[in-house]
Amino acid sequence: MLHIYCGNGKGKTTAAVGLTVRAAGSGMKTAFVQFLKNGTSSEISQLRALGVTVMAAESCTKFTFQMNESEKAQLIAEHDTMLDRCRQLIEEGVQLLVLDELVGAYDKSLLSRDKVIELLDTAKEKGCETVLTGKEPAPELEERADYITEMKAVRHPYEKGTSARKGIEY
Repeated sequence: MLHIYCGNGKGKTTAAVGLTVRAAGSGMKTAFVQFLKNGTSSEISQLRALGVTVMAAESCTKFTFQMNESEKAQLIAEHDTMLDRCRQLIEEGVQLLVLDELVGAYDKSLLSRDKVIELLDTAKEKGCETVLTGKEPAPELEERADYITEMKAVRHPYEKGTSARKGIEY
């Protein structure tokens, strides 16, 4: 089944991490793949310690609006390689595949949209539970989803100038 955690509120990645921990704890073969992120968030080391396969876009060291065209091209190539590896993981029997921030990468065309659709279709055929996170999923992603959970921002300390805090926001 396909899950989407979306919206403008905090907690999309956190919910995906929680599901990954639950699945790994039950003995499921799990993978956590971060698009638009370089794998330096605090939860990554703990996921690895649980035996979760982790991948991240290591070349993504700044926001995409700060990137030049060459850096974006490099990121697109890295994302597409990650999608190929995800397909391989599905073929190898991964049971839970989290595609963190794929929604944003898809929206910004920072990966092959065709590869994403093929990957989601393959995951469904093989019975791989798949999770997408990101703010605004495209209609073609939403129509494939079995679960859609929207995180709504009601209040956030950022509005009062509080910076992201290690261990809480990353």
